[in-house]
Amino acid sequence: MFAEYDFERVIHFAAESHVDRSILGPDAFIQTNINGTYQLLEAARGAWRESHTGRLFVHVSTDEVYGSLAPHEAPFTESSLYRPNSPYSASKAAFDHLARAWFHTYGLPVVVTNCSNNFGPWQFPEKLIPLMILNAVDGLELPVYGDGLQVRDWLHVEDHCDALHAVIAGGKPGETYVIGGENEKRNIDIVRAICTAVDETLGRSPGTSVKLIRSVPDRLGHDRRYAIDPAKIRTELGWKPKKTFENTLMDVVRWYLDSAIWAKEIRSGEYMKSSR
Repeated sequence: MFAEYDFERVIHFAAESHVDRSILGPDAFIQTNINGTYQLLEAARGAWRESHTGRLFVHVSTDEVYGSLAPHEAPFTESSLYRPNSPYSASKAAFDHLARAWFHTYGLPVVVTNCSNNFGPWQFPEKLIPLMILNAVDGLELPVYGDGLQVRDWLHVEDHCDALHAVIAGGKPGETYVIGGENEKRNIDIVRAICTAVDETLGRSPGTSVKLIRSVPDRLGHDRRYAIDPAKIRTELGWKPKKTFENTLMDVVRWYLDSAIWAKEIRSGEYMKSSR
């Protein structure tokens, strides 16, 4: 593809991103996130060998590389130490280091972004928010890890895309930008809010879906809290999140209800049989 097209920008998104699957089968995460990133960095380096002018490699990573925060600890910034705790976050930390090394050693114009948990339409149904919406709609159990008090900073996918546009337009090679929604929420509160939204949307009696919540054994090595301080990208590139969890949840719930056929094909594995 690099030989055929004169790419000016590469935006390298995560390809393997589900923590639970990384615990059950880490090999795919090592092969895709580390080896795959290496191949892409090398392809860009080879194609852009003559000149880096007008080129940019945007490397999209996660806040999970920084590990877990204590309840009253300051949010992550670009200078936070790397302390990954799962095979997933370790694979992402490794590919962050590859990206940084290719900038410092070879001069490849790389920018790294580390974002918080995304939510919104088209999210794979194994993720917390779509899983809870779809299970609640179907009257299935809503499994919550441990006490459900794990905290995440939720970033709407459209805000994330806006941030990446800002990085593409003005990001400086060699820099890192952390991207967060400034929407810190406990998992159990997220699930309860989804229950309320689903009941309201379907005209159910209040409290119907919340009865489906079940505590299940906690995830191995489960990080307790993530939070992002996006001051750098706000100050340098003029980006800030526009959407809150509260103001967008109903739209997200309605999207998944309206996309029931798509969700069914994903959950059944039928989508894998489609021609590409």
